[in-house]
This record gives sequence, C-alpha cells and structure tokens, in this order.
Amino acid sequence: MSFDRQTTLRAPVTLTGIGVHSGAPATICLKPSSVNSGIVFLRQGIEDAPAQLIHAKHTKVSATELCTVIGDGASASVATIEHLMSACAGLGLDNVLVEIDGPEMPIMDGSAAEFVAAIEATGLVGLSAARRYLRVLQPVRVEHGRAFAELLPAKSGFRLDVEIDFDTSVIGRQRKVFDLEAAAYSKEISRARTFGFMRDVEQLWKAGFALGASLDNTVAVGDDKVINPEGLRYGDEFVRHKVLDAIGDLALAGYPIIGEFRSYCGGHRMNVRILEALFADRANYAIVEAEPVYAAPRAVQMAAAAPAAFAPDVH
Repeated sequence: MSFDRQTTLRAPVTLTGIGVHSGAPATICLKPSSVNSGIVFLRQGIEDAPAQLIHAKHTKVSATELCTVIGDGASASVATIEHLMSACAGLGLDNVLVEIDGPEMPIMDGSAAEFVAAIEATGLVGLSAARRYLRVLQPVRVEHGRAFAELLPAKSGFRLDVEIDFDTSVIGRQRKVFDLEAAAYSKEISRARTFGFMRDVEQLWKAGFALGASLDNTVAVGDDKVINPEGLRYGDEFVRHKVLDAIGDLALAGYPIIGEFRSYCGGHRMNVRILEALFADRANYAIVEAEPVYAAPRAVQMAAAAPAAFAPDVH
C-alpha cells in the first residue's frame, strides 16, 4: 500500500456515550467515505427536519466556548468535535462520514483514546487519490491579551509547541513540543483527558455546561490537588490535552498541515482564529501534493498485519 494516498476506514464502527456538556446519550457511527470528501458529520435526530451534512471546516465553526461547535446552532450543529477530529488527524484518517444522532459528540473518557481504539480496530485503507497538504508559506499570528497563537513555515512535518500557564500549583506553567506522527500521537497525546476546576462547577452548570462531566471523563482540579482517585495519566497531562485539542481544532483546515504551530495560553477560540488568519490571505499558504511528511498511519500498519480486536465500549 502506498502511504502517500488518501485514506478512509476499512469498515464502519459505532461508539456510544454521553455528551460532557449536555449529559445526553450520544451515538456515532464512523463510516468509510470517498476521496476528497474530508471529514463530514451527518447530523441526525433534528426535530421536524431531515438529517443535515456539516463539513468539518473552520468556516463552519459557530461556537468555541469550552468546546468546538460546527454548524448552525439554531437548526443543526455538532458540539465537542475536537477529540474525534484530533484522533483522525493523529492517525492519518483523511475521509470519513460521522453519523451522529444528537447535538453533541460522546465524551468517552475525556480523551481521544477510545476514538483511536475504534479507528485502529477497524483499520484504514488507501484510496486512489494522492494526499494533499496545506503548506504554511509565511508566519501568521493572532493575539488576545497575553495569549497568542501562530503558524510558521517548516520544511516538513507538523510540529506543535504549546504552553499553558495557570495560577494554581496543581498545573502551573507547562510546555509540550510534539511532532505529529501516528505512533507517537497514540502513545503520548491521545490518552490525555480534558480537565476542569471544581471552583467553576456551579457556574458552569448554571450556564448549561458540564452537565455530563464526572470523574470518569474529566480531570477535576481542586484547590491544591487532582480530585480523581487514580491521579494523572502523565505528569503534564494538562498541556498534553491542550496539544490534543489543538491538533483537533487545526484539522478544521481541511488538510494535514506542513508547518509549525505555537501557542501560549490558547484554547479553542485562538486555534480557530489562527486558521481564519491563515486563510484570510492566499499568500499565507499553498495546497500541495507531496511526498508523505508523516510516517505511515498506525491504523493502516495494524490493518495490514491483521484485524485488531474491538476495544471496550466499541460496538
């Protein structure tokens, strides 16, 4: 198999869970798709209306408060897409149809690990068309207060340099530099969970957020410690999750990126804003067909060897 080809899933796979903000049950089915289709959500379960297709592009983002939402919130939208988008980008899955029965993706365990397990379980197949990349041609930067995000040119690959700085000793200042590659993504990034502060819970509930959050899907940060009895999966799990989110949000570019992303105290809004700034000027980027800049997608390697067993909670 030639790994400079676009990919899709070998077979459909279904996952179920609850939405972290809505608390409502959610089921998704990931299905194989055709060349150049990208990642598309088929939003079902719309009251008195047919299902609607929503393309996973930065131009479709309608909200970025605490999660990334695509589609029209007044009619059809899908919230909290960033973890699945991250898994797709991390494993090199180019084309997939995501059927979903409600307005929010299942949060699973708060990371991308179960999406990765589902994709690897069914495996990837190569398609007839060459993979296309978005090459960053000149620096682009956005700022908000002390926070910033920027995209810079690079000879090859996609590097993320993400730094966070929280006024609590539980997190403090953390930085992670990561070169996107499938095996490293699965091991180092995919299992990093979303996190929240106990002090904010009541306010979030009043605003209609975090209604499905629990210690099963969120790292809860208290005044001086992590509340979860099992502790952290990584010593710097907080910044690793920010890397996970950034990979997912930046996948809304519609192509794998050749360049370097840097972020300080960023989040979903800054991630989307840097894409808006990038696409605002055609001189900032080029869409190219090139020799592969990432290693062969891990899920392709696994599928080529032998079908993997389904992970827990994958139906």
